Amino acid sequence: MQQQTRKRTGVKQKNIIPFIPEGDFFFTKGVEAFQNRKFEAAVKWLKKALERKPREPLYACQLSVVYTEIGSYHEANQVLTEVLEASEYVDCYYLLANNYAHLGLLNDANKYATIYLDKQPDGDFAQEAERLLKLIDIEEEDEDEDNWDLEDEDDLLIYQETVFYHMENRDWEKAIPLLEDLMVIFPEHTLARHDYAQALFFSGSTEEAIQLELNIMEEDPASLYGHANLALFYYETGQTKSYKRHIQALLNVYPIHDQQKLKVAYTLARTGWDEEACRRFRALRRSMGRGHLSYYRGYSAAAHRIGKVKRAAALWAEGCKLHPQLANEKEPWL
Repeated sequence: MQQQTRKRTGVKQKNIIPFIPEGDFFFTKGVEAFQNRKFEAAVKWLKKALERKPREPLYACQLSVVYTEIGSYHEANQVLTEVLEASEYVDCYYLLANNYAHLGLLNDANKYATIYLDKQPDGDFAQEAERLLKLIDIEEEDEDEDNWDLEDEDDLLIYQETVFYHMENRDWEKAIPLLEDLMVIFPEHTLARHDYAQALFFSGSTEEAIQLELNIMEEDPASLYGHANLALFYYETGQTKSYKRHIQALLNVYPIHDQQKLKVAYTLARTGWDEEACRRFRALRRSMGRGHLSYYRGYSAAAHRIGKVKRAAALWAEGCKLHPQLANEKEPWL
């Protein structure tokens, strides 16, 4: 019967060519997803396009634009830097300038916008680059009235960005020396001391970390980051009475700033307050949360433990797409 069917249609099985999408197909799907603000899908399609055509700079640049849109500036810059190492794709210079401007690194933004205009004065991003340079000039005029020198501020932001990357990836051994330098160069930057205590704790120096945080709390008894760190440290070391005192301080606080909201939500998730942690995570702007691995670790774990299994799985899948390094970790609720 099968042979008769083949004869009637005149088609031999060996002549059936399977449809194998080329990179352009995946790229088009990625752009469509991006335009519809489906950023996770856009990342997925664009990565597939790059798998097909890894040397196509346009695909990589579009991927960097998606990362920029969701606030993952480190990933965006990494993609663009890799493109420039392999080719002279001039658009990368403007995209780098734009990212550095978002990070507040105005010297770098100025440098790359200038390079772009030197190489392509009539390019697609020429007007945007010129506007960016004018904005930087205005910022520099304002900075003259501030206590911070522009280069000092850029140095601080570079340290902050690098430390943030290592802390989010739990690479404590790389974070610690950077934090030590940061505390010496910028002693008034108190957040570095809290990050340093956290890095010490999770690298094994538990007593030193607790004592450091207690010293900071003597100077500033209302410190939200101090309460969060000590709640976590005491919880992990089984010191229940001390833990309860500091976690109660967090439960009574509803911060305005997203970074503080995330710190509280993550600490609650790590210490058993799953219902409250989920409420705090929901209060965060999604665009802010997407740039943090701790958002996906904490939120998905808390959601799973309160029975929101599908929600937890969806969050973790989203996190793994945006941050491939998460795919190498076990699900946080295990």
